Amino acid sequence: MTSLSAWHKLRRKVGSAVAEYRMILPGDQLLLGVSGGKDSMVLLKVLAELQRRSPVKFTLDCATFNPGFKEFAVEKVAEFAAECQVPFHEVKLNVAEILPAKAAETRPCVLCSRLRRGHLYKLAQDLNCNKLVLAQHLDDIAISLLIGLCRGQGLTTMGPNVPTQYPEIRVIRPFATTPEADIIAAATTLAMQFGGRCPYSEELQENGDRAYFKGVLADLSKRIPQIRELMLRSMSDVRPGYLLDKKFLDLP
Repeated sequence: MTSLSAWHKLRRKVGSAVAEYRMILPGDQLLLGVSGGKDSMVLLKVLAELQRRSPVKFTLDCATFNPGFKEFAVEKVAEFAAECQVPFHEVKLNVAEILPAKAAETRPCVLCSRLRRGHLYKLAQDLNCNKLVLAQHLDDIAISLLIGLCRGQGLTTMGPNVPTQYPEIRVIRPFATTPEADIIAAATTLAMQFGGRCPYSEELQENGDRAYFKGVLADLSKRIPQIRELMLRSMSDVRPGYLLDKKFLDLP
């Protein structure tokens, strides 16, 4: 597959998912969270092109949560947003100082994620955006399902179009049906420099649950090459009556 066809394949897949799950409706005002990594940067370009081409009219802003780490190159994200002609917003917070104050050095991602999401919701409200767009892809969703299953957290994952604690804001995930490999293939067509880098990333790659279950998914794909697409099919065909939740069982 050529790089160009990989990019076209990605755009088609996103367009189909957006339509299937009614992620973007006429008049929607979107705020895309851009971490600076490949997934959110590629999604920024996809949505910018969709906005120009789609008959469904919507607005698009993007925002980066700047945690204050010296490794985080927010200017690269801002430059790319300008190239895509998408308004850019920076949310600044010195997470490096907050972590020790909250005794959270051993669980930095939990606190950082909570802070990031809270500030993005606040910005969405300030901008009158009714959709917060996140760049989790099919691999992320499959991994979350495995984590929930194996950690006893229920059969749950990250939905493509879900309500939030704020009635006026929904979260949408246009990459919900897209495997990570398709994003990587499409990214080769973009001469972009990624701006997001966390000083805790190496530790998480070694010890984090998501890194471990990403390895599990990779191992499963060696035996079942289409494991991601098959898991997507299963998640799209839930049969509560054949599980063990008594709320859904017709017990005598």
